[in-house]
Amino acid sequence: MFLYLHCPVCLQKLLISLRLTTLFLNVIFSQLAPKQKIRIKLRSYWVPLIEDSCKKIIEAAKTTNAKTMGPVPLPTKRRVYCVLNSPHVHKDSRFHFEIRTHQRLIDIMYPTAQTIDSLMQLQLPAGVDVEVKL
Repeated sequence: MFLYLHCPVCLQKLLISLRLTTLFLNVIFSQLAPKQKIRIKLRSYWVPLIEDSCKKIIEAAKTTNAKTMGPVPLPTKRRVYCVLNSPHVHKDSRFHFEIRTHQRLIDIMYPTAQTIDSLMQLQLPAGVDVEVKL
């Protein structure tokens, strides 16, 4: 679709309509965006532990009618350590060890006081690191 703007009045009308639509969209999006959300980031070396913890968190949030998004799998971080096989000779023979850190992200939209209480009472395994941001 081509717009032929042959007079300054047409250009002015177009600019006014564009400003109104952007203002209207900003108002709509500000009402749709959640005022408060809880972002939970889980880290673990073992996948079954982190998956079980994600299920517990989502169940606790859904019992209090909070909307959850996730778990979103984040990229796994690999740390590789190289160790010499023998202390004096055979420098070409080495052992490689690696540690993989698995991560998940869960967002809880529109949390209530009951949601926060149920999340505080959860018993998560010791091998899971939990980071909570409000």
